[in-house]
Amino acid sequence: MDIKQPKKRITLGEIAQLAGVSKTTASMILNGKGENFRIRPETRQRVEAIAKQHGYRANAYARSLQAQRTNVIGMVIPDLANYGFASTAKTLEKLCRDKGLLLVIACSDDNPQQEKQAIERLLDRQVDLLITAPTHQDPSYYNQIIKHTPVLQLDRHIPNLELSYVISQDRPAIAELVAQTVAQEGLSEYYYLGGKLALSPSENRLQGFKQGLVQAGLDLNEDWIWHRDYQPDSGYQMLADIVAKLGRLPQAIFTASYTLLEGVLRYLTEHQLMDKLLSGQLHLTTFDDHKLLNALPFKIHSIGQNHQAIAQAMFGLVERYLKQEKLESHQVACEIFWR
Repeated sequence: MDIKQPKKRITLGEIAQLAGVSKTTASMILNGKGENFRIRPETRQRVEAIAKQHGYRANAYARSLQAQRTNVIGMVIPDLANYGFASTAKTLEKLCRDKGLLLVIACSDDNPQQEKQAIERLLDRQVDLLITAPTHQDPSYYNQIIKHTPVLQLDRHIPNLELSYVISQDRPAIAELVAQTVAQEGLSEYYYLGGKLALSPSENRLQGFKQGLVQAGLDLNEDWIWHRDYQPDSGYQMLADIVAKLGRLPQAIFTASYTLLEGVLRYLTEHQLMDKLLSGQLHLTTFDDHKLLNALPFKIHSIGQNHQAIAQAMFGLVERYLKQEKLESHQVACEIFWR
């Protein structure tokens, strides 16, 4: 079947010619300034009707050059399927939309090179502001960007870079969760499965885990600490490697993200080990929460981030920037969910 080629878009000059007005008059009308310049209502109606008939849309980039603002915010997150980032992005998009701003979201897959490509494409679209969850700790790349486009950091922040950020206050909640789990279950070992250690949340969550062991009086064994990235496959593989090394399941595991927990549960399912959770031979705890954990027949204590509050804090920074007000960083408290 032949695919029809779209008709050539009508130009502003052609609309002006069809309406019998000058190009300047047509431009004023189609950019919503006809009344300000006292152009007769019947002329405005005629131009608008012709534009509508031919599907004409005013050039947003041309308008932005005049206004020196596009009202477009760029956002780069590591994983569009990640529940936490998706929840934050959903709330933030609505907050932007309600204020006449367009939030354009791209994905880095936690890959620094892909993050750079996503950022470059957003910058090509002349975004007013860039929000990113950095995939590395090197400030040099962002120092080049902030010379012409302001940047805000979400969930992660880069040391030695003077940028405002919104992150979760995760360390105290993790320490409390770990300490109480050790005490309640009488644990003598506790494994930690984390993402890239170079990222600021990874370092914070690991420190919170270690602090919890100290509070519980359980000496740390460095063999308990494992890192890869935050993808589900990494959770699966780390547990597989631990079992291969120990010849058994560990007593307890803390996963530093819900995505890593997903990989751990898949490993247990495929190896017919879910009964170990039911019998209490294995204890699972995790950072990040999901309502599905309430429906499971075994307990997985979790730490929930307040994604709505994170989005609202980030939108507050966006508004303050657009108003040319001083920006400040925010840490949003987490909540422990005991089951």
